[in-house]
Amino acid sequence: MTTPEHIAPVCLHFGICGGCAYQDIAPADYRALKRKTVVDALARQGVRDAVVREIAEVAPMTRRRAVFKLEKRGGAVTIGFHAARSHDIVDMRECHVLTPALTALVQQLRALMAGVLREGEAAEVHATEADNGFDLSLHWKRGNDVALNAQFPRAIAKLARVTAGGETLVELAAPTVRFGKADVKLPVEAFLQPTRDGEAALLGCVREAVGRAKAVADLFSGCGTFSLPLAERARVHAVERDGAMLEALAAAARMTPGLKPVTTEKRDLFKHPLSPAELARFDAVVLDPPRAGAAAQIAQLAQSKVGRIAYVSCDPVSFARDARVLSEGGYAMGPVLPVDQFLWSSHIELVAAFARP
Repeated sequence: MTTPEHIAPVCLHFGICGGCAYQDIAPADYRALKRKTVVDALARQGVRDAVVREIAEVAPMTRRRAVFKLEKRGGAVTIGFHAARSHDIVDMRECHVLTPALTALVQQLRALMAGVLREGEAAEVHATEADNGFDLSLHWKRGNDVALNAQFPRAIAKLARVTAGGETLVELAAPTVRFGKADVKLPVEAFLQPTRDGEAALLGCVREAVGRAKAVADLFSGCGTFSLPLAERARVHAVERDGAMLEALAAAARMTPGLKPVTTEKRDLFKHPLSPAELARFDAVVLDPPRAGAAAQIAQLAQSKVGRIAYVSCDPVSFARDARVLSEGGYAMGPVLPVDQFLWSSHIELVAAFARP
């Protein structure tokens, strides 16, 4: 993790592109602003004694996934993010947030799609920079064209896979990321932490929160961001409603020597949270829910006897609501670490430990 004292000159698209809002703020003021969003959210829920640590900020040009908008007008393709408060597309020529490889990918896609898109046609590309190449998921209103499939490997450097509408168009290699010692083959559009450094910071806090627990439940586990590294020292039960991500996790666990037992359960924790009786067999619980938080599951945890909880959140408001419920249930909250994986935007990720005294 780095905390740069000087922010590079603002992107040439700053002020137009809707991706960044704070590139022109001094670094210290920027970090204070982001930290304040966490402090204020907790205060509004009455959690005023919380200790909020200083921001852990990832380096610029490290975000490894993005969704690009494309449109062809006047024979030329515009590709990038939406303009602020608009559906207009800002034609991306540089980006201080994305990895250099993703920024280069934008230029390759522009050239490729100029010969593919029809006049007036729009598309969307979900792009992930996996460890072994790009994973691209194409959204548009046309069917698969076999002639098009061969164009992607010629035009896109370091390509792993291209899909459209759930159908594989090109697969030179299964897109893979490493969690701990395990290599996970990513399902299409699978959830992945935005940056590698941010993921490492969150994992470090989760490991500290879990401590020496021998049995851990990883709720909203995704593909195993936390499950697989934790399984190096503890038995892990991973719960996730997305079957493809859960199977990717399970397959990686089976193929990785030296892990403790990893079990999986497909379950919608919003509708069917684990009960206190089901939670009783775990020493620790890890949660990394979507932006809405985990109200139903938190209500059950607050009534449980689980000794340790590690809560990762991408929304201070839902986190503060859930933290209040856990506090009212007798849990003591440790310091909150805000992790800024969404540079120069209003978004912030955070992680905190809860423990029964």
